[in-house]
Amino acid sequence: MTSTAQPTVPEGHKAQPDHLGHVIFITAAAAMGGFLFGYDSSVINGAVEAIRSRYDVGSAVLAQVIAIALIGCAIGAATAGRIADRIGRIRVMQIAAALFTISAIGSALPFALWDLAVWRVLGGIAIGMASVIGPAYIAEVSPPAYRGRLGSFQQAAIVVGIAVSQLVNWGILNLADGQQRGKIAGLEAWQWMLGVMVVPAILYGLLSFAIPESPRFLISAGRTDRAKEVLAEVEGSAVDLDARVTEIQDAMRREHKSTFKDLLGGRGGFLPIVWVGIGLSVFQQLVGINVAFYYSSTLWQSVGINPESSFFYSFTTSIINIVGTVIAMLLVDRIGRRPLALIGSAGMAVALALEAWAFSAKTAAGTLPATEGTVALIAAHCFVLFFALSWGVVVWVFLGEMFPNKIRAAALGVAACAQWIANWAITASFPSLSDWNLSGTYVIYMIFAVLSIPFVLKFVKETKGKALEEMG
Repeated sequence: MTSTAQPTVPEGHKAQPDHLGHVIFITAAAAMGGFLFGYDSSVINGAVEAIRSRYDVGSAVLAQVIAIALIGCAIGAATAGRIADRIGRIRVMQIAAALFTISAIGSALPFALWDLAVWRVLGGIAIGMASVIGPAYIAEVSPPAYRGRLGSFQQAAIVVGIAVSQLVNWGILNLADGQQRGKIAGLEAWQWMLGVMVVPAILYGLLSFAIPESPRFLISAGRTDRAKEVLAEVEGSAVDLDARVTEIQDAMRREHKSTFKDLLGGRGGFLPIVWVGIGLSVFQQLVGINVAFYYSSTLWQSVGINPESSFFYSFTTSIINIVGTVIAMLLVDRIGRRPLALIGSAGMAVALALEAWAFSAKTAAGTLPATEGTVALIAAHCFVLFFALSWGVVVWVFLGEMFPNKIRAAALGVAACAQWIANWAITASFPSLSDWNLSGTYVIYMIFAVLSIPFVLKFVKETKGKALEEMG
């Protein structure tokens, strides 16, 4: 999520200085779900080759174990909203924290490959829940004057979680003398990599007991007095609490609960704008970005780079991801969503073409010549940078802004589902494709990056500076 242009807000709606620190704490606690989203999504990167060796499985089976978490993600994302409306946002955070904890322990101590897959699915459900409940809760507790900036905490937490997971993996590998299956206190290194997530998972659960329930949920549950207390906490005692409660109640009554039927019409079943949203979501994944986060250690080892260096490059790539995300958050409201997407597509296409060229020089011994190896490393970092400063952030901004009010919620759900499916397709296919032809695999990703340019030019309209009510 990223900051969008903020409307003029009445003085009474601005958080008082003495309350803003408390609001930031609440937002940061909720954003721990985003941190775990990023951490759990990418921590598997360090364990792929060890799992292949431990259970002696081929690329196709290995890919299913890695990708199966995405099925859990889709389940979690699809159910979190409804559960939150019934039992509250905080309870859903606590459920997600429990699932993250169970998944971490189970993944670190699997009996066999099948139960490792089960723990991966549970972790995926937690990721899906965190991807929905974090932004929703933050939006509901943030004072209007600060909502955009506080909303960006979630995206920032995700990319930091990715980076920390790679740093932890690298540190553990060094403790195990560079061996992914090296022993540390009786467990193999990869088991520690997957198990360490229990620490932030427990912290997330503890923090969820220290933050208040969303005022919106409290009002919907008839707990108006408690809602007023929370509003006073986050917006200051100078706010007219009765007026704010009435405002929230009126907004809830006016809301149109969009359904799947609202999306139907036009050619191909869905309304044209829904297809555009699906297209954005799918292109975001088909350029192969998650190969960089799920398989980069395996990728570099497959071209002759030693495990310690491959883990270090996974970490540096995740730092580049943070830098690109910050650039996007600074530029998205200045130069617009479409220009940023087009810049990113062009940059990714060039970087992927260079990677494809470099990997085509892979020798029979499974290594790259020095020049090609250097080009591959630089191009891989450039690819992640261009993705992060464009499609990584811009797609979510587009999806939050482009749909008419009456279909926004349902259309977002369909687009997000398409994104998880495309993510699964790329994640599940990469090991087999790379066994077939690593260079050819990157040519495929490059083609999708190139095709995204005419797609944006022809079908995607700029949403910068437009009120949500103008979308239609």
